Amino acid sequence: MAKKSDYFGLGYVVSLILAIIPFTSWICGAVTRFMEGKIVAGLIRLVFGFTIIWVLDLVFMIMKKKICRLLNV
Repeated sequence: MAKKSDYFGLGYVVSLILAIIPFTSWICGAVTRFMEGKIVAGLIRLVFGFTIIWVLDLVFMIMKKKICRLLNV
């Protein structure tokens, strides 16, 4: 069985593909944070999702198989 990854419990390969595409990474990252109940973190992802957070998500997804969590509020 494939190990679940960060975006909606999808597999690692699917989540990595979604993280590579900037628009889907932006939307999926924000929705994931809102689903976790982290409203401020979700709003920050909506505002800054196309900048450094996208690059950090790529690095974290490749290395840790989870998206970047800078703020747990």
